[in-house]
Amino acid sequence: MSPPSGVLRPFLGSTVLWLALAGLHAAEHLDRGVVALPRSDGSVYVGWRLLASDPPDAAFNVYRAESAQAARTRLNARPITESCNLVDPTAGNGRPFYTVERIGSGGSEQPAAGVQAAAGPGDFVRLKLDGPCRAQKVGLADFDGDGRLDYLVKKPDFNTDPYQQPGYWKKSEDTYKLEAYRHDGTFLWRYDMGWAIEEGMWYSPIVVYDLDGDGKAEVFCKAGEGDPREPAGHVRSGPEYLVMLDGATGQVKQRRPWPNREGFDDYNYYSRNLLGIAYLDGRRPHLIVERGTYKIIKVQAYDPALALQWSWEASGEYQSYRGQGMHGMHAADVDEDGRDEIVIGSAVLDDHGKPLWNRRKGHPDACYVADVDPARPGLEIFYGIETGRQSNTVCLVEARTGTMLWGNPEITVHVHSQGMVGDIDPSHPGMECYAGEAKGGTNYWLYSAQGERLSDQSLGELAPKAVFWLDGPTKVFIVGKTIYRWPREKIGEIEGRIVAIADCLGDWREEVITALDGEVRIYSTTAPATSRRVCLMQDRLYRTDVAMQTMGYFYPPQHGGTPLETAR
Repeated sequence: MSPPSGVLRPFLGSTVLWLALAGLHAAEHLDRGVVALPRSDGSVYVGWRLLASDPPDAAFNVYRAESAQAARTRLNARPITESCNLVDPTAGNGRPFYTVERIGSGGSEQPAAGVQAAAGPGDFVRLKLDGPCRAQKVGLADFDGDGRLDYLVKKPDFNTDPYQQPGYWKKSEDTYKLEAYRHDGTFLWRYDMGWAIEEGMWYSPIVVYDLDGDGKAEVFCKAGEGDPREPAGHVRSGPEYLVMLDGATGQVKQRRPWPNREGFDDYNYYSRNLLGIAYLDGRRPHLIVERGTYKIIKVQAYDPALALQWSWEASGEYQSYRGQGMHGMHAADVDEDGRDEIVIGSAVLDDHGKPLWNRRKGHPDACYVADVDPARPGLEIFYGIETGRQSNTVCLVEARTGTMLWGNPEITVHVHSQGMVGDIDPSHPGMECYAGEAKGGTNYWLYSAQGERLSDQSLGELAPKAVFWLDGPTKVFIVGKTIYRWPREKIGEIEGRIVAIADCLGDWREEVITALDGEVRIYSTTAPATSRRVCLMQDRLYRTDVAMQTMGYFYPPQHGGTPLETAR
């Protein structure tokens, strides 16, 4: 069985040690993240964050008021210590305001401003966009330093792929716009990426993060100059830059050269670009810039002042690293030295910019870094290698060394899409791992963390999304617009295309962010929890995974087994 809710599994020996380690790196300021959602029975669900800085005996009081200025009524008879949620059965028909106050050995905390119950009933909050377009990507970060996560929206939802075969590349119809919105929906600014950036995710990587540690996030993206398009619409020439936008205004503040096109075979290969965040020194976030996936791979690392720290290229003595890239990247402390390594795919770069290991298995479509098997020390990496092989294209490896722990024995044709990892089956310890084939293949694999084949049937798509949604450590999984509990119990629905998953509101369960015409929806659970856990956004691996959802494939974020398992 999976560990029950509220059970503490030690990390490096003790919770205290983890909290000490957590203090070594810059952490963004987060407020309580209070959310109030009306339920179908007329009650209102109220949820809030437990923070890593809260004392172990932190308790909470919840207050309701009919307006922001009205007198407050306390709703709980005793301080709440076992969870970070409350269901208010006496809310009435209006949209009252709720505030949460922390008490404990550290004294009372000044409660944040009241949050008004969302229009309902419904388990989502609407963010209305400035115009009818649908978002392609949504980033989360605090632009104004108030502790509330704001939204960076990339639109329109149009995508072209550099692969020069029918049905892939097509001429861009417009230019991408980046739009910033405050947490309450207030429109802040718009930045036009211009015609030098084609309308495809591989041409237009974005990451949103507070790199310089001033409490206000910046936006980083790829940029060019003018309109360098050829008559057919391709961009094959012209200067290329990394630019930093001010998160509050959208103004360009700094510019650096992008890794160049030299050495690449053709347009398809040099048009693939990525951005990421890694704590290379264990204390401060660094910006990672990458070009290339299938052939040469070029990586650059910048410190918080955007000073270049190192560059690396898969050529020369590192020729064997060519083609090992994934359609994204992960940053994780795989060797447990306190500093992040960069998982570029089937290979890992150490924090100082030299390779740590290389499996030489080629490009993975599915690639997740997580504490998949709780019985083993350290992290693991789950792979779905795209290229057909005799065996072991679907496998779990030790993150520290790349040593394979288990793999599939079958011949494969084309393992495709992001797959899934997540503890969806409570009868097996740890996370389940799923992948499947496309383009002529018929195989599907669902494995336990220990490598037991649980199913050879499709879960309904090649990239279902596993999400913390109910009480306890077991996740639900989303196929299309339907939310399921294992094995196939339908428990809810969403609308729109999923563009982000993150613990951005309420307690430790995750929000599902979807894109619809003219709006973004933030779905949040209204199921009460009986346990409490530190906000997942304060787990370093999870937070950098969330930041990197805005470029490349969408890989749902994974946790490093630190705050998630710290139940207090």
